[in-house]
Amino acid sequence: MTEIVDKQAAPPTPPGSRTYNEWARNDTLEDYSLRYAPKSFRRWSPYVVATTALGGIAYLADFAIGGSIAVSHGFTSAMVAILTAAVVIFLTGIPISYYSAKYSIDMDLLTRGAGFGYLGSTLTSVIYASFTFIFFALEGSIMAQALELGLHIPLALGYVICSLVVLPLVVYGMTALSRMQVWTQPVWLVLMVAPFVSIAIQEPEKFGKFTHFAGNSPTGSSLSMIGVGAGAGVALSLIAQIGEQVDYLRFMPDKTAANGRQWWAAVLSAGPGWVVLGALKQIGGAFLAFYIAGSVGLGMANEPIQQYVHGFGTFAAPVALGLATFFVILSQIKINSTNAYSGSLSWSNFFSRLTHRHPGRVVYIFLNVGIALALMEFGVFGFLNTVLGFYSNVAIAWIGAVVADLVVNKPLGLSPSYIEFKRAHLHHFNPVGFGSMLIASAVSIAAYFGAFGTYGKAFSPFVALVLAMVLSPLFAVVTKGRYYIARANDLGELDMGAAHMDAAHMGEVHISDAHMSDAPSTLECSVCVTAFERPDMANCPFHHGAVCSLCCSLEKDCHDSCKNTRAAGPVELAIPTLRATD
Repeated sequence: MTEIVDKQAAPPTPPGSRTYNEWARNDTLEDYSLRYAPKSFRRWSPYVVATTALGGIAYLADFAIGGSIAVSHGFTSAMVAILTAAVVIFLTGIPISYYSAKYSIDMDLLTRGAGFGYLGSTLTSVIYASFTFIFFALEGSIMAQALELGLHIPLALGYVICSLVVLPLVVYGMTALSRMQVWTQPVWLVLMVAPFVSIAIQEPEKFGKFTHFAGNSPTGSSLSMIGVGAGAGVALSLIAQIGEQVDYLRFMPDKTAANGRQWWAAVLSAGPGWVVLGALKQIGGAFLAFYIAGSVGLGMANEPIQQYVHGFGTFAAPVALGLATFFVILSQIKINSTNAYSGSLSWSNFFSRLTHRHPGRVVYIFLNVGIALALMEFGVFGFLNTVLGFYSNVAIAWIGAVVADLVVNKPLGLSPSYIEFKRAHLHHFNPVGFGSMLIASAVSIAAYFGAFGTYGKAFSPFVALVLAMVLSPLFAVVTKGRYYIARANDLGELDMGAAHMDAAHMGEVHISDAHMSDAPSTLECSVCVTAFERPDMANCPFHHGAVCSLCCSLEKDCHDSCKNTRAAGPVELAIPTLRATD
């Protein structure tokens, strides 16, 4: 949103207001990158939100990943690895998708309140941003390969074209992306399955022969536990894809009795359900790698452009190259617009906390795409397995810690039952999630580099997952949940002359349901003088009034005085959630 015009100097009673530049003030461009997505903005149906989210999984890296796993480890190990990773990703995606859609927040805000703290989630913003630019680079490399083969454009120039082509779509956020994804989805689906249908009709025996594909595996096509672990590790690098899914799911309408079934169908299909199609694409990539290996060699068998040129050649040989080039370009535009969009959200969160400035989400689009372009020019596609295998150790430790808080700590009352994302109510660091992630990442990375033998190296991502999910509830018990909430939600004091404070409950504010039902659905921020819905607002003693979550994040003069002046000790976890009321 904004280049910030610094406020007039100084406390004790800070006057003046904050203004944002045009990029940051424009909701269509900004897409509430650092905020709760308000009900007034969530105007899309569950179907449109789900279709937009699923449009973002049109990437062809799945085909490259599946092909690479099959070539490296043979048929049986590859299938077990792909399906094992898919089950893990699906199960961990369910709670993340539900909480994001329910509270209308993205992955960064969800992480803050799920055991990481306000600054603790800064590191996860970088982890998530890394996911977006790594996969942008991989997808861009695939598109550049298509441009080189189909249009004879040199790779170096192709990388630049692949980077620039998505910018116009990403600048306009959900508004433009939703239209593009909805209209292109049918065409993409037809083109994706066409080669498999053609081969099934003309050469059905190939599917039987595929089960004997050995690739370069020293154990042939038979099962190898080392191959399963190593293959699953590569596939598990995609676990952070759930972050991109919830970047869209946060725009889901509120769940009601009327839309309940559609709401759940959209959340499950577009949330964890992405991995169903993802696993099928990986298996498809493994099959196509087998199918073309005799023609192009094992070294090029995992390149999607080669896979689809030969696939389309089974029924449209004269135009196979052109059709494959079009399909790859369409796929890469669909996914890299999502990668660039999600990366802009992550970098916005990261830099707003470090610099207390926010020039607007649009600025960080260029940063994310620029990093991805550099990776492409350095040839990241050639190190596919190594890059993704290493990354999966960190990503799964992060996701495991978040999921443990949502499915273990919350039901057991070890953490708040709701997601608090505002700086005004959070500690800087929460050892429950942040500490669990650091320890799990460190141990699994050590395993990845051979500290615990061959099997430890192969199954290092699973070490990260188990450790994170065990340590999170353990730390929650040890710390007694004291690092989740820094001060109680006293927003009701703005509506009441005085809220009843119960010292025995260490700061819990008792606000009558009758009073809250009469409260306005929006409040005006005393800093930027703009009205926002109640879930985005906090009571600010420093500014003597309500303050929006973004102005709260960017304030550098208060030194968290709202939390420092509260009574010491943990805040009781059973604090009522103050959601917007109509």
